[in-house]
Amino acid sequence: MNHNTPLSPRPLHQLSDARRRVLTTRQLREHGVTAAQTAERCRAGGPWQRMLPGVHLLHPGPPTGEERLYAALLYTASRRQAGGGHGAAAGDGHDGEAMITGLAALALHHFASAPPLASLDRIDILVPRARRLRSTGFVRFVRAHPLPPPRDRAGMPTAPVARALADAVARLSDAVTVRALLTESVRQGHCDAAAVVTELSGARLLSRPHVVDAVDALLAEGRAIAEGRLYDMVRGYGLPEPLWNVELRLPGGPALGGVDAYWRDQGVALEIDARVPRHGGPVPGTAQARRRERLEEMGITVVRVTPKRLREGLEEQAAVVRTALIAAADRGPAPHVLLLPR
Repeated sequence: MNHNTPLSPRPLHQLSDARRRVLTTRQLREHGVTAAQTAERCRAGGPWQRMLPGVHLLHPGPPTGEERLYAALLYTASRRQAGGGHGAAAGDGHDGEAMITGLAALALHHFASAPPLASLDRIDILVPRARRLRSTGFVRFVRAHPLPPPRDRAGMPTAPVARALADAVARLSDAVTVRALLTESVRQGHCDAAAVVTELSGARLLSRPHVVDAVDALLAEGRAIAEGRLYDMVRGYGLPEPLWNVELRLPGGPALGGVDAYWRDQGVALEIDARVPRHGGPVPGTAQARRRERLEEMGITVVRVTPKRLREGLEEQAAVVRTALIAAADRGPAPHVLLLPR
């Protein structure tokens, strides 16, 4: 008796979508299909085809993008089982320690500037650095430690946008494509510029000239979007209209620095903190912190908001500004400073 064949195999037609069309040798055996039958059906001109070692496509013709993704995940999970690892079964393609990354992940995140899944020569799979896996066929392994928490996209574990961008950019040399991908990440609200630049810095990509140029465009785009959200916050939540983009200066004295919004009557300044690490260096902040302390010592309240907070919690940030305005009004007259356009 073949102990690997179930007594009541589940018919293949009961499976759905890509999970019915892409199966491993082990899964086929569990459905009552022997290895010899699988090999016969995968012969040239047969109804099935071998996609990857131990992974089969149960129809003729080219696989869809979804089928290729699922096959890559199944292959990764089956390799872990073959190595004696523990984790989720390969039956659903999720082994708990692998996720789609790179251009394939960006396509799953609905990036318009990412190529269609079916056109990709390689599917990048992010796995732990300690995993002993060899890239094969259209599957290419990318290693990281630690792994980021995956996102579920189309039922498949997918790397977060910032991580997927870094893995995609690492393989790209075309400046136009890199710039389009990075700019879309903030323009469409997938993530903020700081998260993207942090991942690029961690991947040591900020020394590449075409990446540096794309990052400059990314930061400009992120800054413009954050300013737009700031305008929406003031007008959408009934805050008093401030003076926009002004430089503060002491009468007859030195400049105190520029702010994005200033409420003159209350002496409240707001600045968008879009600082990010550049070219592998530390996050700039010492000069900004000293300037903020100086303004606070003069009696000017400084509210600092990040692009991420403006993207994710506009109402909460409006409440913070409103509270600062009320508290400043109760404190007394605002300090006298000169205001110049920035």
